[in-house]
Amino acid sequence: MASGPERFVAQAAYSSEFARARELLLAHPGRWRIVYHYDGDGIASASALVRALRRLGYGVQATPLVGVERPTMAKIVEATAGPLLVADTGASWLDLFAAHPHPVIVLDHHRYPASPAPADLPRHVAFVNPLDWGVDGMSELCASTLCWLYTVFLDPRNWDNAPWGLSGAIADRQHQGGYRGLNARLLEEAAARSLIQRHRRIALFGARLAEAIERSIDPYFRGLSGRPDEVRAFLAGLTIDPLTPLDRLDRAEEQRLTAVLLNRLVQQKVRPEFCELLTQDGWTIPALGMDAQELSNLQNAAGRAGEPSVGVALALGDPAARERAREHEAAWRTGILTGLRRIEDGGVNSRAALQWFESPETTLAGTQAGLAMNYLLDPRRPVFVFSREGEVLKVSARGTLWLVGQGLDLATVCREAADRVHGEGGGHPVASGATIPGAGRDLFLEEADRRIGAQLAALLAGDGR
Repeated sequence: MASGPERFVAQAAYSSEFARARELLLAHPGRWRIVYHYDGDGIASASALVRALRRLGYGVQATPLVGVERPTMAKIVEATAGPLLVADTGASWLDLFAAHPHPVIVLDHHRYPASPAPADLPRHVAFVNPLDWGVDGMSELCASTLCWLYTVFLDPRNWDNAPWGLSGAIADRQHQGGYRGLNARLLEEAAARSLIQRHRRIALFGARLAEAIERSIDPYFRGLSGRPDEVRAFLAGLTIDPLTPLDRLDRAEEQRLTAVLLNRLVQQKVRPEFCELLTQDGWTIPALGMDAQELSNLQNAAGRAGEPSVGVALALGDPAARERAREHEAAWRTGILTGLRRIEDGGVNSRAALQWFESPETTLAGTQAGLAMNYLLDPRRPVFVFSREGEVLKVSARGTLWLVGQGLDLATVCREAADRVHGEGGGHPVASGATIPGAGRDLFLEEADRRIGAQLAALLAGDGR
């Protein structure tokens, strides 16, 4: 039976934080500036919020945040002569918002200083973070599902923001191993309202089978992804026509193909939770006529192409935006495949407790690192990728939930190692990042390696997975 969200979480902070944020928004009708992170989770968050505020009749200015450094946010706050709604970022800069003379609402799932004990804030600032109510923002609620939930508190009609909540959760890798916690509860509610439909099929996307395998990045098949000739030979060996449309595979062909691809992932020493993604339940979005994974890719690709507004416009039903997002998705996939093939063919650099590489595809580097971690690299050591932007280096660090269970905390590592070289870092234990001076890479790596070595000492001392 579908229900409302008021009692989804028992802790008092859950209802009090949402109530404060709701009251603050409704008490200030008019134009709000929405600031959101430019990645897939941030774009999906903004999509839900823009739709909800427009439904209220509010004016909206949506501003993507590409650099997540304090000075960047400070400039945005200073330039805003009205209310701010900040999504998928902001938890570390509450003092900036407290000094803003207008209302500010922050919806963020990232760890922040002294979490889960936010500082006392003035009445014109509302801060909503799942860490405060015992919900893991790394695996149980991302920014988009948090924002979707907030819009339902504003108006139950906003349950129809389900596609954007789901899209962001996939972009933030919270679908891996199946949805958990509050994410799962929200999906259950959306399914009860027929807003999404569960399906099970092999996780390949494309018009024709050969193209779908050759362009596959998640899963990434060593020796096949990015290699059209090898894919055709592979399918010939299975006596399956490479030009077969995916929806025309018969049951026997699909079972045979699934078994062989799954065995291939096992042979390349992919951890079980990533092998399972090949056959994990997916979700169809009837209103959009597409799979949630496809929607997630479209929005994520628009952001990485430097046009996050296209991802938001897609959510508002703009057909031109959907077509533009498809163009970006094709280029996004090509860029990721380029990086993964480079890693497959050339390897990465190694230290005692971490792996690292450089990527010229700056906006795709984090995605390349995450997928390489899952499908190509030593699963016992997290990976760092460096991309140069002018005088600074952008750093993305990726681990796995299994490594977090062994003691990994990349948020602390990135923050402390970046501070050592006069940079700035933070994020989640499983996925984090930093911005450091261009000359600081070697010292940053030394500091990160030492800290990870201490966190994973027991694991690295052994030889098991």
